[in-house]
Amino acid sequence: MARQGGRTAGALRALVITGSVGAGHNGAAAELIRRLEAMGLEADYRDFLDALPRHQRLVLRRGYALTASHLPAVFDWFFRCGERDSLARRLTLRVCTAARSGVAGWIGDGYDVVVTTFPFAAQTLGALKEDGTLTAPTVCYLTDPAPHRLWVHPALDAHLTVTEATAAEGTARYGVAMAAAGPLAPQAFARTPDPAECRALRAELGVPEDHRMALVVTGSLGLGDVVAGVRAVRAAEKTVPVVLCGRNRRLLRQVSAEPGTVALGWRDDVPTLMGAADVLVHNAGGLSLTEALVAGLPAVSYEVIPGHGQANAATLAAAGIAPWPRTPEELAEALAAQADRGRVRLPALPAGYEAARVVAAFARQGRELRHGAGALCDPAFGRPFGAVLDRLRLRRPRRAEEAGVA
Repeated sequence: MARQGGRTAGALRALVITGSVGAGHNGAAAELIRRLEAMGLEADYRDFLDALPRHQRLVLRRGYALTASHLPAVFDWFFRCGERDSLARRLTLRVCTAARSGVAGWIGDGYDVVVTTFPFAAQTLGALKEDGTLTAPTVCYLTDPAPHRLWVHPALDAHLTVTEATAAEGTARYGVAMAAAGPLAPQAFARTPDPAECRALRAELGVPEDHRMALVVTGSLGLGDVVAGVRAVRAAEKTVPVVLCGRNRRLLRQVSAEPGTVALGWRDDVPTLMGAADVLVHNAGGLSLTEALVAGLPAVSYEVIPGHGQANAATLAAAGIAPWPRTPEELAEALAAQADRGRVRLPALPAGYEAARVVAAFARQGRELRHGAGALCDPAFGRPFGAVLDRLRLRRPRRAEEAGVA
């Protein structure tokens, strides 16, 4: 649903399109909107699924959870086929085409910049850019650690990523420039943990002082073979798994039956939980992993779900961000090594290259171009605007067919 409220005369306007499949895309979109509004922009929020016919909306939302949990081989096949011209990709693009009319209706309201945090929407917006329906600068923000062809459309003005590792991998693979723009997670995750607060929470959860607290995250849907992963974590010496089961009540019951394990449902105090934990164990590389990067909480990938989960784990391992052990013995070693690292935060980005700053710069460009202005230079963003664009457009192909991703 679009954000409600009056308009401020002269304010730059942004449209942020997410996709309510899981919580990660929504979380990034919500944080981007918060930051843009703090900078004085007006930002509206739309769910890509609302632009789809009802039957496609249900298939996309329910099909993701069903195949990822119960048909992992099918889910993995569909994900891998999406990287090449195939039946799976054609079906996916058909869904993106079905949303074009609805999305075109949203963008016709005079926005200075359009942003998406959802890969299907990237394809729809790219097609609208190509046919001239969408003229405002358009940005795709990749929420996954691993790039995928569905995220990429050469007609878009910029592809932003959380880390340099993702940007480098995506640029090399697809020939479309990507730039690291940092995590989109609430600043509550960045605060230094209070030792007394952490001790109190660990005591409340029943984690002994001389034990390691492993925060096991499963996404909002609680996908994957979580119980097997929990048992492997518990088998590590002096380690207590504290499991966030999301909104999956069945998983909550299953994990609650596991001895030596703390099972939690949906929580609003995740920043505090991450502050109290020694290490994070994830199986998908979604929003919780991004939040851990902001918190500086070292992470381990284990029992990862197929498709994007395995792709994310591979990228994180190759970049040295989170190891990907395959056996309980390897997991125990990885948990100890990562916990011993202590808090490790991502390197700070140059001023002006954070996601909200880049989007705001594109919004200013969009506004100026609509009014026929020439080159831009805005000291408010800490550097000439052209320098930001030059970096984001490095090696950008001139035509879609040159990138092989159309």
